[in-house]
Amino acid sequence: MATITFDTYKFISTLIEAGFDAKQAEAVSRAFKEASGEADLSTKQDLRELELRLEAKINDIKFDLVKWIAGMLLAQAGLVAALVKLL
Repeated sequence: MATITFDTYKFISTLIEAGFDAKQAEAVSRAFKEASGEADLSTKQDLRELELRLEAKINDIKFDLVKWIAGMLLAQAGLVAALVKLL
């Protein structure tokens, strides 16, 4: 799971500049840090791994589909040949 780099000093300073007192700014900073720590975030690497797994599955499905189509074409050709021979 990804971790978030969080500059608490800068965050608290921004809140104080916006009108919060130091105690309030620290409380908001702690709450935000705890809430963001619980978030289940994906990184670019996580997304890339997912993309690679999906591409592999899609390729497997394509291969299976081609196998079935080729098999059905051979079966159809055999059936047509048998029907032509009977007539």
